[in-house]
Amino acid sequence: MLSVLSVTLPVFALILTGWLVRRAGVLGPHAASELTRFVIYLALPALLFEVVANAEWQVLWQPGFIGAFGLGVAVVFIGAVVVQLIRRRPLVDSAIDGLNAAYANTGFLGIPLLLAILGRDSLIPAMIATVITVCILFAVALIMLELALQRSASSASGPMLGTVGLQLLRNPLLVAPALGLLVLLLGLRLPAPMNDFLQLLGAAASPCALVALGLFLAEDRPRPQRVAGTVALLVGLKLVLQPLVTWWLAAQIFGLSAVLVHSAVLLAALPTGTGPFMAAQLYRRDGAVTSSVILISTVVSLLTISGLLGLLQ
Repeated sequence: MLSVLSVTLPVFALILTGWLVRRAGVLGPHAASELTRFVIYLALPALLFEVVANAEWQVLWQPGFIGAFGLGVAVVFIGAVVVQLIRRRPLVDSAIDGLNAAYANTGFLGIPLLLAILGRDSLIPAMIATVITVCILFAVALIMLELALQRSASSASGPMLGTVGLQLLRNPLLVAPALGLLVLLLGLRLPAPMNDFLQLLGAAASPCALVALGLFLAEDRPRPQRVAGTVALLVGLKLVLQPLVTWWLAAQIFGLSAVLVHSAVLLAALPTGTGPFMAAQLYRRDGAVTSSVILISTVVSLLTISGLLGLLQ
């Protein structure tokens, strides 16, 4: 419990800081949107580019772990989208809800948590899970969002696909990892000053996103109906279903080693990260559900991860 709390406490502190400075009037009503724009257009693209460009195929190629964690993410993401569509949520909001249910906070919480509990052997699985979550899952969700928005705006498939492609080419959260992948494929190495610059800028992504979340939560706004039920559903999918599916895949289907099974399950059991909130802000969707899922899943994960650690020992 103490190891989990020591990692999650800074998350609460950053969210609370954003809430307090907004409530105290230190930052104005446009602070949340401006800080979010900084994350979306500068800090997060720098992080995505740097992570992918500096990756190594030999290190990242762990097919069993990729299959177990990746399929666990896919099952929960697709399941959440389908459930929300059945509940008559628009496809755009359903895609964001899919992120809410499947987007684990692997970078900000996962890496330090696994390092504290499982040691350095867990760093490679944590990096793989971060790439799957932050790059692949996020990219799939953004493509789905663009398709849904353009489909609602146009009935012609040809112009719609062209518009979607143009929008995706303008999206820094997709362009950055794509450029990083190009650097990786070409076997290039980033110059040390550029790498340091990207690491400094990318390091601001998570803390600024959490402060922006606190700023958002501090604003007075009417709550949409049935938020509590939706939040409970998404938190349950994230903290219960995803680790269960991942454990079954890792242990029963792929037969991974104990370290990889524990790493995959713990990473899948992490609370929702800030990526869905950034997507909601970028596409001007209501962030009430997303912000609540991030906050509540982080609080509840103190109990669920502690219980999981007891079962895995």
